[in-house]
Amino acid sequence: QVQLVESGGGLVQAGGSLRLSCAASGRAFSSYGMGWFRRAPGKEREFVAGITWSGYSTYIADSVKGRFTLSGDNAKNTVYLQMNSLKPEDTAVYYCAASPSGYSGSDYQRYDYWGQGTQVTVSS
Repeated sequence: QVQLVESGGGLVQAGGSLRLSCAASGRAFSSYGMGWFRRAPGKEREFVAGITWSGYSTYIADSVKGRFTLSGDNAKNTVYLQMNSLKPEDTAVYYCAASPSGYSGSDYQRYDYWGQGTQVTVSS
């Protein structure tokens, strides 16, 4: 059973930073793709970033490009979403997801495993 546990969310002022972590357990993840999504109240789920364990290729959504970066620690089975220059519109629940096929793009249906989510609130 694959488990994903997010952490690092919280309340921050606009312009501030947070780092989200997603710790994966249950099996080896060397061939998996990992993604971050977010859902704001009343809005659709939105892809934020994705990473492949093999080569650490990363994909960042245009809406956060230049502000968010994604990295991984294979030894710890953990991915990190560094969020800088946060804006009130970044307020959402952030979810980590894993794809056994290695997919790390924006199609949420291609991810099989999801974490419980972590709340990020950015005040103006």
